Amino acid sequence: MRWQRSVVIVASLALASLACQAVTGLVSTPTPVPTSTPQPTPLPAIPVSPGEENPDEPVFVSGEIPFTSPFFLDTISEAFVMLEDQTGFVHRDLEYAFPLESQVIGPVELVGEDKLTFELALPAVPQGMMNDVDNDGEEDRGVQIFAVAYWSNTWGGPFLEERDGTGWSTAYASTSTDVDRDHEINGGTLIVWAPDDQQGFPSGFGEDGKLFTEDDPIAPIPAGYNIVDLNSEPFRVYKEAQPVFTLIEGDIAVSDFSEMSYSEAFDALFGKVSREYPFTSDKGIDWQALYDEYAPQFTAARSDEDFFWALKNFTLEIPDAHVGIGFNDMVGRIFYENYGGSFGLVLTELSDGRVLVTKVLPDTPAARAGIKVGVEITEWNGRPIGEAIAAVEPFFGPYSTEHHKRLEQLVFLTRVPPNEKVELRYQNRDGAMETVSLRADVEYDSLFEWIPSFMVDEISPPIEGEVLEDVNLGYIVIHTFSADYNLTAQLWDYYLNALMDAEVDGLIIDLRVNGGGSSGLAGAFAGYFYDQEFVISRSSYYNDLLGEFEVKDPPRRIKPGPLYFAGPLAVLVSPYCVSACEGFAESLTHRDNTVVVGHSPTAGAYGEVGRGQYELPADLSMQFPTGRSETPDGELYIEGVGVVPDIVVPVTEESALGGTDTVLQAAIEALTQ
Repeated sequence: MRWQRSVVIVASLALASLACQAVTGLVSTPTPVPTSTPQPTPLPAIPVSPGEENPDEPVFVSGEIPFTSPFFLDTISEAFVMLEDQTGFVHRDLEYAFPLESQVIGPVELVGEDKLTFELALPAVPQGMMNDVDNDGEEDRGVQIFAVAYWSNTWGGPFLEERDGTGWSTAYASTSTDVDRDHEINGGTLIVWAPDDQQGFPSGFGEDGKLFTEDDPIAPIPAGYNIVDLNSEPFRVYKEAQPVFTLIEGDIAVSDFSEMSYSEAFDALFGKVSREYPFTSDKGIDWQALYDEYAPQFTAARSDEDFFWALKNFTLEIPDAHVGIGFNDMVGRIFYENYGGSFGLVLTELSDGRVLVTKVLPDTPAARAGIKVGVEITEWNGRPIGEAIAAVEPFFGPYSTEHHKRLEQLVFLTRVPPNEKVELRYQNRDGAMETVSLRADVEYDSLFEWIPSFMVDEISPPIEGEVLEDVNLGYIVIHTFSADYNLTAQLWDYYLNALMDAEVDGLIIDLRVNGGGSSGLAGAFAGYFYDQEFVISRSSYYNDLLGEFEVKDPPRRIKPGPLYFAGPLAVLVSPYCVSACEGFAESLTHRDNTVVVGHSPTAGAYGEVGRGQYELPADLSMQFPTGRSETPDGELYIEGVGVVPDIVVPVTEESALGGTDTVLQAAIEALTQ
């Protein structure tokens, strides 16, 4: 049953690749910056001991955090719930930094595949900001307003700092927000603390449907802690010693169409993605034509496999590497039946168009046929090799760029059903031509050898570094931005500190195999190479209320980090640098002393996918991007192009067969010159 084990490995890696997490702002704004909201000094609170007078005075909150997002577990490390100060929302300041003194945190525990539990003890006198929200025109002491929100700490100590996030939570919180109205709080539960019984608080949203605005109706609020149910009209204000909350996942919850028929699920999926897909005009997608072509296939589907193939072929019409279907047991079987066979060959296409055998695995059809490393494949099943490659539709598609697709067309040229025969013609290194017929074994090792992301050791740390002593250059490899965020941040600080202490003359950052992850983390990393803050991009999303795409605030900024490396940089890229990896690479190019080096550009896949997750019939999961990144001038950012090398290193016969890392060598030469 070796093939089953292999397919499970292929499936998990492929799913991780397609689900590259360009997910930002799951619980806050994506890039924290200095707050513009006035920072009021908390007024001295009148000591009260309401618990002695009222047995229902809130003292402890507990509850559940259900989740459906496939990215949620990436944030479990250093996770907690927090009594989150809502001053940012009161002032509509997306860049509000949570004061350290206001942060009260509690533990969370994973109790199943889709749920956490939490506990949070309330302090006798909280230290949040006082907000006067009674609209009476007088300066009152005000109240402290909190939500209970889930957070994951990445930077610094056990509490949140600005780089961890700002604003107010839009997911996994006791409040719900409206993505189409600038994340206005529109329901859920708040915890409000009043220093005395002379304060007022809104009893409803008012005519404008917004909280903490001038038309809010106001009612007195008791001293001490109060639970405010925003789903009632008027708001229900009550006390309960140990209230139980269920935090709300919000707009990043998976759209679940799994209980629908095949055609109903496609219609629901299509209706949503055809509105929300952010690159329709850029990629020239005719949604109506696609619906007319594929809707009949879903209506005619009679099995889960029929449904899968209709869905798969539909996705291949959209050239976007963030569009894709997850693996499950059925997909693994389909993969085995159609692509489980191969010949033990690893091929490389040179820059001049020739295709060489660069590895022959032992005890495989190619090895038994006597094919040697270095031979040039000239024909495949009677077709010129270039034409044969171009005709392949790789199973791991679609792709955002042709250069990425071309790499995997070559991979899947050699993937066939088990026992299928192919005929290939090749030229030996002595010039002699040979033709051989091969029958495919069930073989996955060549696939693992071929695609770099499949070769990354799963237990390797997310970041590794060293000093290249012969040339006094620092070398850092960042394997991913989706591993344990706290560990990744600590390793980044560690290596940057160590390399700066070593006084290296320059730094090489190797991003050639990095499937992406948190763009917020990547942006924070980029801040270590700048001493001035600047805007790098902005994001737009479809707004159902407006019926069009809307640019969202705040823009993505690069903010200086706690260390500043001013020396020259060389950034190594490939098509296996995807999504957040590409954003990091591009953000480093705004320096005069950065050079990008590679055989070809990055993957060119930079859509945001956090809100575009779907569950479908046949136990299939799927994603479509929903967010579009643009330059500050409104031009498309990275998608469909990638980060283009300044130094394009050709793939030559010598580099393909010689075992030398020519991209790394080119970077060393660029920095040492």
